[in-house]
Amino acid sequence: MADESEGIRKSPETVVPVPAEEPVRIRQDTGKTLYLAKWLTRFWAWLIDIILVILFLNIVVGGFHDAHVNLYPLWDYGHWEILPISFQTIFFFLYWTIFESYKGQSVGKMVMNIRVVNRDGTKIHWVTAAIESLGKAFLPVLCLDCLIGWFGMPGSKLRVFNRISNTIVIKTDYKEPEGILYIREKE
Repeated sequence: MADESEGIRKSPETVVPVPAEEPVRIRQDTGKTLYLAKWLTRFWAWLIDIILVILFLNIVVGGFHDAHVNLYPLWDYGHWEILPISFQTIFFFLYWTIFESYKGQSVGKMVMNIRVVNRDGTKIHWVTAAIESLGKAFLPVLCLDCLIGWFGMPGSKLRVFNRISNTIVIKTDYKEPEGILYIREKE
């Protein structure tokens, strides 16, 4: 006696489950492949941005110093005050928001050939760039952001603020446009 509707064969001695058939899933290729950037590449891009912005801010700080206004650098813990820290943090936030909303790349990302895009690969809006940049501009938040991303979402290559802003960081490839050939003259 077998009751096929329940997926179990009944016999006088034992009850044995019948394995259900797996549905066949066909992978649809949409024609768009995005390669997620590695954590190390993202770190180097972030570090390049930090160095460039700190160099720029040192020039600005030098100008303020001549006007007898003290803006100490972030690493000068003995002189931390709310105004200089706020100024520098807001500057980092604006730097990433403006650059990444314009082309999806800060200077560091341009150097490392990576870009921030929406999850479908389209250009991000400035509001999305602002949300995504919140996690990078504030150093204590960045530490938590990355740790939660690494351990809470392993293998996804996402920070928490990437997940919140629905963005990803992808590798880019700069190739000549189709149909154009560049020829270099001998020097």
